[in-house]
Amino acid sequence: MIAEEGDLAVRRYAAHLVEVPAVPTLLSPFVATIPLQVLAAEIAQARGYDVDKPRNLAKSVTVE
Repeated sequence: MIAEEGDLAVRRYAAHLVEVPAVPTLLSPFVATIPLQVLAAEIAQARGYDVDKPRNLAKSVTVE
């Protein structure tokens, strides 16, 4: 679970907790993005995927 620092109410519901700094609501997606990207990269590596060469990337970035 991703929660703001000091949010003790969510701690009992989470097996794993990532705390991010408390910021205004409009900025919270930017703050939460970094831990989510790191989590996605770690999961991909654990599953054996090459995070530097995702499949089907060439189809979307190739410029003729």
